[in-house]
Amino acid sequence: LCPHFCKIASGKKGICGVRKNTGEKIELMTYGVISGHSLDPVEKKPLYHFFPGSNILSIGSYGCNMRCDFCQNWHISQKTADSFSRDSDPDKIALEAVSSYKNIGLAFTYNEPVIWFEFVRDTAIKIKEKGLYTVMVSNGFVNSDPLNEMLGFIDAFNIDLKAFNEAFYKKLTGAELEPVKDTLKQIARAGKHLEVTTLIITGRNDSELEMEMESKWISEELGEETPLHLSRYFPMFRRDDPATPQSTLTRLYETASRNLKYVYLGNTYNDTGQDTHCSKCGNVVTKRSGYNTRLMDLDSNGSCSKCGNKVYRHFIFPSREER
Repeated sequence: LCPHFCKIASGKKGICGVRKNTGEKIELMTYGVISGHSLDPVEKKPLYHFFPGSNILSIGSYGCNMRCDFCQNWHISQKTADSFSRDSDPDKIALEAVSSYKNIGLAFTYNEPVIWFEFVRDTAIKIKEKGLYTVMVSNGFVNSDPLNEMLGFIDAFNIDLKAFNEAFYKKLTGAELEPVKDTLKQIARAGKHLEVTTLIITGRNDSELEMEMESKWISEELGEETPLHLSRYFPMFRRDDPATPQSTLTRLYETASRNLKYVYLGNTYNDTGQDTHCSKCGNVVTKRSGYNTRLMDLDSNGSCSKCGNKVYRHFIFPSREER
């Protein structure tokens, strides 16, 4: 399933903490186990170019196949147990998705979706049968074959590209960079909607050179219109590095913007770097403040009303809030 290729002894669990060798089979311990669910703005994933201004039902479970010592969701991603209580099923979630207010579908998020693959697959298929959309927020540490299967039932991805250097991945996540890059390329080749997030940590992945390399690679391999979200780090879990300065984010925003048309800033105290500008004429087509989204100067097809440039391929109008 993932590039760790765990060899799990009888009675033991894999690195993710949720797959156990029962002596007869490798069992997913978290099938139907929900750590949290909420009707979120799609921008919270973050997805800024996938039906902006819409809501999406979001669910997560427990465990992760990375061991990031800066994890912002460590209370669920690093939780392990000998057993979990099942509290939901695909049909129940699909019914909730259909009945949720102005909901476009279901997002698998909060913890790593790859590790409870079977439940994600079964639930996503039910969601698709209802005519809704599916989203996966993932670290991208997955093998090609299971990812290829996921591409059949997931419509949009936000992938965490945690850094653009191998040493960072090995030391701070317990994983590797190259498989994540392969995942990103495979998703892009499949034509699925893709956005990328990098959490910026002072002294770890905040150099202009690294951001230049990352943004250039994204432009060349995934496309220059791939949205990149640069997110502010706050001390969490095992790390006490100081919160990322706004000035650092602004500097890296300017660096990435030389290679990419859509760069955004997240987890900040102001609205800098959140608006969407038409990549052709520079017109502001979407204004954001936190998770409040206001669509402006757009036609019903998601194109700039001033120059006709296509900004959003996935678009519903009006948005979550009336104009």
